[in-house]
Amino acid sequence: MGLAAVVGVAVAATLCLSGCANVGYYWQSVTGHLKIMSAARPVGDLLLEAETPERLRERLLLSQRIRDFAVRELKLPDNPSYRRYANLHRNAAVFNVTAATAYSLELKTWCFPVTGCVGYRGYYDEKKARAEASELAQQGFETNVYPVPAYSTLGLMNWAGGDPLLNTFLGYPEGELARLLFHELAHQVVYAKNDTMFNESFATAVERLGGARWLQTQADDKARQEYAAFDQRRRLFRELSRATRAQLKAVYETPGLEPAAKEQAKQQVMEQFRAGYARMKEQAGGDPLVWRGYDRWVREANNAFFGAQAAYDELVPGFEALFRIKGGSWTAFYDATRQLAALPKEERHRQLKEAAGG
Repeated sequence: MGLAAVVGVAVAATLCLSGCANVGYYWQSVTGHLKIMSAARPVGDLLLEAETPERLRERLLLSQRIRDFAVRELKLPDNPSYRRYANLHRNAAVFNVTAATAYSLELKTWCFPVTGCVGYRGYYDEKKARAEASELAQQGFETNVYPVPAYSTLGLMNWAGGDPLLNTFLGYPEGELARLLFHELAHQVVYAKNDTMFNESFATAVERLGGARWLQTQADDKARQEYAAFDQRRRLFRELSRATRAQLKAVYETPGLEPAAKEQAKQQVMEQFRAGYARMKEQAGGDPLVWRGYDRWVREANNAFFGAQAAYDELVPGFEALFRIKGGSWTAFYDATRQLAALPKEERHRQLKEAAGG
């Protein structure tokens, strides 16, 4: 096989969003990732070129400060990842599809080599993602298609240059850029096969804890204020959606509830969610444009939306408690997380929930 074919097989075996479900999906995963890798250029080269736009130069310099901080202060991997940059000329790296049945927040899973089973399926082409969602909807699933600015290859592609910086996220506000890089690098530290919630909650905990430290010690007042406004909106929305998830779960798990009654109760919860969001926006105020992403989320929300969100924050309080238990030591925290990853899924979840006090 030629080099491209060898790399393609490696990518298909290691990417979080690829696998051998069918030839078409396998091929789009291989070619999509290879296009990203081939478009990436070393940050150092771009910084030396006079043709590099000043705005891009500033963001690249910031990204490397954040990358160095990740290694020095957060003890995240020191490897080629995020030392190159690629402009994809689109607004997302991939588009993820999630699906859930009408009366459950459990996501449908897809199983792939190496990474195991995950609650999403990624496409490099949005049209293909929406076609997959449409097919699932015809089977009775509630679905969601959402853009993903970055993804991790778990460090398994560092030999080929690692995961690159992308135009899809490089322009983020400073605090968000730091959090995203910390999140993706965390996936290279610990990965538990067949447990999306554990993996994403761990990475989210690292991004929150690391992001707070970056803002406190490295950012200026403007960046801190910009992030505070952004994070306040996110926290309010997460509290509302977390409460809604709990209400929906209670409805779905009520013994003996007839389908018609279950549907009525579900719709009442959803109406309360949308009304609560409207009140939250009114009380928070600010430029209506900053709420656009949440507006779309609320307008289209269903079990697939709520299920995907749960994967990213359900176990975060447990991980944050574990970090405190380990005295704020990153290496001790990572070691403890690896020990949890070695346990059966139910046991690791139980211990994290106990650590969080619930």
